[in-house]
Amino acid sequence: MLDRTAGGAPAHEYVFPVDGMTCASCSLRVEKALAAVPGVRTAAVNLSAMTARVEADAGTAPAVLVAAVEDAGYEVPKEEVVLDVTGMTCAACVARLEKALGATPGVLSARVSLPAETADIVIASGFASAGDLVAAVEAAGFEAAPRVGEARASRAGDAARDAWILGGAIALAAPFIANMIGELATGAPLLPAWAQLALATPVFLVAGARFHLGAFRALRAGAANMDVLVSLGSTAAFALALWNFSRGHVHHLTFEAAALVIAFVLLGKTLEARARRATGDAVAALAALRPPVARILKDGAETEAAIDSVRSGDIVAVRPGERIPVDGIIVSGASEIDESMLTGESRPVPKGVGDDVAGGAVNGAGRLEIRATTIGSASRLSRIIRLVERAQSSKAPIQTTVDKVASIFVPAVVALAVATFAGWYLLGAGFETALVNAISLLVVSCPCALGLATPAAVAVGMGAGARAGILVKDAAALDLARKIETIVFDKTGTLTIGQPVVSDIVALDGDAPALLSLAASAEQGSEHALGRAIVSRAKNDGLASAPLETFEAKSGRGLFARAGGVDIRIGNAAMMREIGVATDALAARAKETEEKGGTAFFVASARNGAAPALRGLIATSDELRPEAGALLAKLRARNITPVMLTGDAEAVARAFAEKLGGLDVVAGVPPEGKAAEIRRLRAKGRVVAMVGDGVNDAPPLAESDVGIAMGAGSETALEAASVALPGDDLTKVAGLVDLSQATARKIAQNLFLAFAYNVVMIPLAAAGALSPVAAGAAMALSSVSVVTNALLLRRWKG
Repeated sequence: MLDRTAGGAPAHEYVFPVDGMTCASCSLRVEKALAAVPGVRTAAVNLSAMTARVEADAGTAPAVLVAAVEDAGYEVPKEEVVLDVTGMTCAACVARLEKALGATPGVLSARVSLPAETADIVIASGFASAGDLVAAVEAAGFEAAPRVGEARASRAGDAARDAWILGGAIALAAPFIANMIGELATGAPLLPAWAQLALATPVFLVAGARFHLGAFRALRAGAANMDVLVSLGSTAAFALALWNFSRGHVHHLTFEAAALVIAFVLLGKTLEARARRATGDAVAALAALRPPVARILKDGAETEAAIDSVRSGDIVAVRPGERIPVDGIIVSGASEIDESMLTGESRPVPKGVGDDVAGGAVNGAGRLEIRATTIGSASRLSRIIRLVERAQSSKAPIQTTVDKVASIFVPAVVALAVATFAGWYLLGAGFETALVNAISLLVVSCPCALGLATPAAVAVGMGAGARAGILVKDAAALDLARKIETIVFDKTGTLTIGQPVVSDIVALDGDAPALLSLAASAEQGSEHALGRAIVSRAKNDGLASAPLETFEAKSGRGLFARAGGVDIRIGNAAMMREIGVATDALAARAKETEEKGGTAFFVASARNGAAPALRGLIATSDELRPEAGALLAKLRARNITPVMLTGDAEAVARAFAEKLGGLDVVAGVPPEGKAAEIRRLRAKGRVVAMVGDGVNDAPPLAESDVGIAMGAGSETALEAASVALPGDDLTKVAGLVDLSQATARKIAQNLFLAFAYNVVMIPLAAAGALSPVAAGAAMALSSVSVVTNALLLRRWKG
């Protein structure tokens, strides 16, 4: 982005990429769309470079240009940038930082997490850079660095320095406790005035520097936060003590207030920081699953190499008991793989040649050779880590209200402190008493407890879910899960194992092998699980398939194919009627199959352009998941209505429903009609969840209030869903509801603690019932109690 001045008026020049253009008319269309945006002076699009160059008035927001491109049917690529942020202390900091980042040109969204100390920003490519974002953070009074790798860099050096400062502050402030007790008991201080000054000065200047500096940055940015309250209170106490010391006073100096307030608050912030770091234990545990080295096989020899040097296609050797370093496919060996940290499945899974394995899983007793497929940030483990991090930084709906309260909290407290001082002074209490009471009110008010109440509980809840194999993509979905009233299940691959087998072959001419070979020849082009079952059965029976010439899937009905010079039609009765094939001869057999829960396909064929004729029937069946019945019972106990949504015939669906103890059935729905069924259920005012695993489940998953994708399913389904279950344990659907309820309870408890603390303590301070020292201790305790209460959620088990 370049700044220019044209005709005396400032202008910006933006150069940014545009995706989706294929010809000159596309570039012209984008050019016209950009030129029509108010404030745009010139717009030129380069098709070969796939870029747009726009000169616009300084007030033209990049988001408007991005919207113009998208409205024209094209796309400006987006990038996600994660910043590690330091210097945030309370919810007011979060609100200030989100506002500063949101005002940065090119930023489409910004989400800041206080517990994780991160900023998750989506920018339009070409409009902003990581450097621009860091500059915006620093202008708002904080420090930031772009995230490198999959987890926050270690701050061991900072932690050691902070521990020394805290230890020094406590050591220097501790004598003031004995001094206060002695002064109350004897009427005379145990410490001479010069000793109090010597002890308090380093605590105020060195240990308190983080608060003074934070307050300065906040005020310079035109905002206020917890640092402002602590700095104002301790500075007022120290200044009052200095004033009295200079006048020769030795009794009731307020050095102890300045020193102990800073020591107590610093102790509280340290304990809070440790607890906050614990909220990220799930991410740290996932990151630790990735081994640092891999053994690459080249020319029969093993060579140890850093994990980052592994490339797609490399063959990696994994010894018994080792963690698998990369996602890949087994090319040699067999073993049992423990994927519990990725999927929540407690039992190892047998794997052999041709099976997929995930990086981070633990190999069993066999030696494996694996061909690497996805590596680095594209790996399954990296995607899960990123998903958990994003989820932990997302905001629950109640957080919006809390943020609004927090944004006015500090200014309101400062105003109340001024009113407290004025009230006590006007009532004749004297300058010093009035100031001490105002200091107590400043110190005791705690916006950090308010700011941590919701995000700390959300972060811990998300982490507990991840450990149990429940990956929730955002806090809104976690909150909504407890309100689910109807759960819609796709049948195949969700309620069933999703591995159908051929259960019956009926050939009208009695030649069952020939019929199976004919059907397998056509199904070679199918991605459907039922088609794969037919092909697999033919291979197992040693039957040859004719070369496939053409293939056309008929969504929800069957297929048309040509193989070995034969036109083949496979499908349900409705499709056979459409092409004029009578199925009366096998209708009774098909009905019998469907009543048992199987699926019947009619097979017809023709040669030399003749009309197709019925050749026979092939039936497949799929087993129910063993845990399906128990899950539905749990859902009914929670007053949640289960519904089965399937493209199968009514009779097939009803047979499965009876095996599951009865549930609502919506049958005969083609893939394109599933989203409409979800809309129909939601139109009744119910909160609807959808559980699915296939590509055709993506639209209904996106349409539902809470989309739940089974982890063995398609990437499309996982992207469309708001919750992912990496394993295949269906009972985790009930676990999601339980986790949502547990997290909601913890949020409610934390908000009660935070609000109750402030409601009780602020009036006490205003009434003069709290000393500044007691106020500082209470403030520290409030934040620690909120985060500690949130950490109790780690005990939740799915």
